[in-house]
Amino acid sequence: MLRPMLGGLGLILLFGGWEAAIRFGLVPFGLLPAPSSLGPAWLDELHNGAWLQAIRDSLTHYLTGLVIGSVTGAVMGLLCGAVPVLDALLSGVVRVLRPIPGLAWVPFAILWFGLNTAGATFVIAISVFWINFYAAYGAVHAIDPDLYEVAASFGHGGFWARMRTVVIPGSAPGLLAGLRTGLGQAWMSVVAAELFGVPGIGARMMQASSLLATDLVVVYMLTMALLYALTDMLFMMVRRRLMGWQG
Repeated sequence: MLRPMLGGLGLILLFGGWEAAIRFGLVPFGLLPAPSSLGPAWLDELHNGAWLQAIRDSLTHYLTGLVIGSVTGAVMGLLCGAVPVLDALLSGVVRVLRPIPGLAWVPFAILWFGLNTAGATFVIAISVFWINFYAAYGAVHAIDPDLYEVAASFGHGGFWARMRTVVIPGSAPGLLAGLRTGLGQAWMSVVAAELFGVPGIGARMMQASSLLATDLVVVYMLTMALLYALTDMLFMMVRRRLMGWQG
């Protein structure tokens, strides 16, 4: 109970200090909007339908990119962790591609998919892929080798049997940790994915910044933070159900 109260107090101090800095002229006019101006700006966006439309547009490629990047990354990480030959075969490819940021793929997203949701989905999926890949890969390598011997003694010595009875259950905590990190990374990638004109929260932020409407920029920044908080809360509810056996 104390922790949520302290968290709320921290937010009150942040926005209170921010408002005071604007009102007392500690921050030059125009550089930062006052928190008191955010409510009217949000209401205008809500009434003209832009706010809800931006959320719908961003959620479309956010969720699609999140699912594609998370599933493919986790599967590849599990396979590379469990199959040494595959790990060795792809080690060079991983070292070459891993350092490339998602933003660097934007020109190719435009060329391959055009200015549409598919291009934004691709950028988000790439950003999420590596987080889940390494989370799964590390989780497999952290499994106690003795568990494989126990599984074999019970007749689960084959590859798919080991995957089903040892690898996937044993790596589940690491997999879920990677998925949770990917939730936030995907939201951070939304702005980059929408830089080239795909409708959504990021595109709306860019439009507002070009007009120096800093109040709208902050409104959409807070919108993204709220959406992340909601998705993270839902994920933790699902995680508690899936990992109930640990208790």
